[in-house]
Amino acid sequence: MNKFVMVLSVALSLATPSLSADNSALIRLTDREDLFGWEAVGRLNHSSGNYCSGTLIANNLVLTAAHCVYDKKTKQLNAPSSFTFQAGLRDGKFIEQAKAAKIAVHTGYNLNVKKSWDTVRHDVALIMLEKSISSFTASPFNIHTGVEAGNKVNVVSYGRGRDKALSWQRDCSVTNRYERLMQFNCNVTFGSSGAPVFAKEGRSWRILSIISVGHKKGKNTISYGMELPKIVSELKKNLTHNGSYTSGRQTTQARRLVVGGNKNASGAKFIKN
Repeated sequence: MNKFVMVLSVALSLATPSLSADNSALIRLTDREDLFGWEAVGRLNHSSGNYCSGTLIANNLVLTAAHCVYDKKTKQLNAPSSFTFQAGLRDGKFIEQAKAAKIAVHTGYNLNVKKSWDTVRHDVALIMLEKSISSFTASPFNIHTGVEAGNKVNVVSYGRGRDKALSWQRDCSVTNRYERLMQFNCNVTFGSSGAPVFAKEGRSWRILSIISVGHKKGKNTISYGMELPKIVSELKKNLTHNGSYTSGRQTTQARRLVVGGNKNASGAKFIKN
């Protein structure tokens, strides 16, 4: 068995206790000037008080983790109206905010199968906002086409104990890849689910992956994400070309698009070994 698969198998088979991350490599984006260039990263808040990280990839589209939009008790999608995206939130202030209107989750994501590599591969959701957020205040990021293991990346996220403002880790790495899965040594924690993992493509930062799950190994955090180009392209098509959905109900016209149903976002999933 591939060594990466063995490590991931162990990680996904463990429980979900409290996780405390070493914050020494993090930069808190406190002031408006600190946020320059990162305004499109924001906090996806649920009406229950739970939250995840998310990123604008278009003026009205937010990329996050699929498990963030589900009720973890009922296993049903939450109603879109229960989510609010706040771009560049810092200490109660934000660049702009908007309510969610539609939610698309890939059919390959199965909330009932937690101990699965395939769950991580498809742990992606795309949210259409009720209104567009201006590019002048929060310029959306593009999706990266790919990068090899060993390449430097950075992560911008919210997290438990640091959820009032974005934290930026500007120097971490892709440590392994296997069949559309990626492993990172980036400093993330609860609430960092859906956080963008950035890599340079040319001179621009682009979203290489998003954080799905992670676990502690000594003082370090190991986290996992997925390749994005194909799955994001599919979710975009479903959001823009299919509109025959009502809350909690799915028609036969577009099997991949779901407009949510219940309450309580699941928050971040993190595990410890």
